[in-house]
Amino acid sequence: MTSTSAVPSALASYGWDDDWADTFAPYAADGLLPGRVVRVDRGQCDVVTADGVIRADTAFVTPHDPLRVVCTGDWVAVDPAGTPRYVRAYLPRRTAFVRSTSSKRSDGQILAANVDHAVIAVSLAVELDLGRIERFLALAWESGAAPVVVLTKADLVPDPATLAHLVHDVETSAPGVPVLTVSAHDGDGLDVLTAVLGTGTSVLLGQSGAGKSTLANALKGEDVLTVQAARDVDGKGRHTTTTRNLLALPGGGVLIDTPGLRGVGLYDADTGVGQVFSEIEELAEGCRFHDCAHEAEPGCAVLAALDSGDLPARRLDSYRKLKRENQWIVAKTDARVRAELRRDWKRKGAEGRAAVEAKRKGWR
Repeated sequence: MTSTSAVPSALASYGWDDDWADTFAPYAADGLLPGRVVRVDRGQCDVVTADGVIRADTAFVTPHDPLRVVCTGDWVAVDPAGTPRYVRAYLPRRTAFVRSTSSKRSDGQILAANVDHAVIAVSLAVELDLGRIERFLALAWESGAAPVVVLTKADLVPDPATLAHLVHDVETSAPGVPVLTVSAHDGDGLDVLTAVLGTGTSVLLGQSGAGKSTLANALKGEDVLTVQAARDVDGKGRHTTTTRNLLALPGGGVLIDTPGLRGVGLYDADTGVGQVFSEIEELAEGCRFHDCAHEAEPGCAVLAALDSGDLPARRLDSYRKLKRENQWIVAKTDARVRAELRRDWKRKGAEGRAAVEAKRKGWR
């Protein structure tokens, strides 16, 4: 069995530190082995330990709550021996990246645990979808990780002025977030990204075809993940990555690669949405009414900024959409929020009927 003193140095490259060691102490006293989950697959997981990578069963920690299942990035306590070996527990997570399984359901799905940086990969081979970037950013901020937007395939935009314009558009939609351009094909920008990801754990997120696996291979310095070309017709990928994999990077830091995400539903991400649209939240503080909905209320500072051109209409539309979606998800499990929504719907319905009646009387 591995000695306790050997564990920190053997796992340091995967993020092990003194705080994790202190948290693990009760499990160490029971003779269990610490390790980090590098891959999960159908009730089993690969765990890197001081003895190397082992296969372990998660039957003892598979609850009904999908947010409490063992996930890539978890630090776990595993049996030191046995066939099969079992994960007995996972340590409390510092951060967790969670999305809803569907925009029409309230179930959550955890994608990665104990993440410091959320790297949102966006392909420059297709037209930018700023609304989708804002959605990813909301989930990233809510997770507790620091987001970074990486515009991949920058070699496909040879004109510097055009590239600068695209970066500016993303920066406007991602206040306070670094926006980097990278070409894994020729290596441009990789040094900057490597420096950003050189400490802590990062999760790589994005749609299929965004070049995540290619980028992960470039950061790793070897082809550890299979890569397929995106379709020429629409630039979409073919789900090259089918599981979440944790990789130790040669320059330091750890990277979790994830499958392409078609659906990115919010999951109780009100704080994250507020962070993404911080300029709207700041404007709202100047509204006459503290519960202003920014729709037609007198003295609304948000609508005033919209009329003056200081606030783009697209940003406000996106903000409203994400706020409504998040409120709907929360309402599925929170009776108080459901009651507030019903009152709001009744109020709007009454206002709509009054407006129709006033217009009808005016026609007479």
